[in-house]
Amino acid sequence: MQITSRFSIAVHVLTCVGEFLGERRATSEFLAGSVNTNPVVIRRILGQLKAAGLVTVDRGTGGVAPTRPFSEITLLDVFRAVEPLENGRLFSVHANPNADCPVGRNIHRVLAPVLGEAQAALEKSLESHTLADVIRETDKLARPDEHLKASPSNAENRRPLP
Repeated sequence: MQITSRFSIAVHVLTCVGEFLGERRATSEFLAGSVNTNPVVIRRILGQLKAAGLVTVDRGTGGVAPTRPFSEITLLDVFRAVEPLENGRLFSVHANPNADCPVGRNIHRVLAPVLGEAQAALEKSLESHTLADVIRETDKLARPDEHLKASPSNAENRRPLP
């Protein structure tokens, strides 16, 4: 089982939106260049993020904007927007194990709590991180000199996160 790359692409896209906010318009072409993919892929993901109420998208002139501060958008919000789960479950178990076999007869009851616990742990972790956290960490790596110079006296000169 592997979660698709839609989640990491969506986080990448939203991080770009935050990183370049006020500096340049976040068009699908610009975002696709950063992700190194086709703009159509970006537009599909933006459509999912928009449907989930996380962004607004200006068609024509281009541009993506968050609908609320990045500090209020968790990675779980992004995950749920782009990774639709069947019946709300991350894991699926084969449908028809052999009921005549003692393993087949009981495997669902044994696995269900374990897989539910694993999903809960993933969701808890994703919920504890916001896009502001990701943008901040990316910014530290992308612009290390600004962060080395940052001090309480000049912190107000740094670009604020929405």
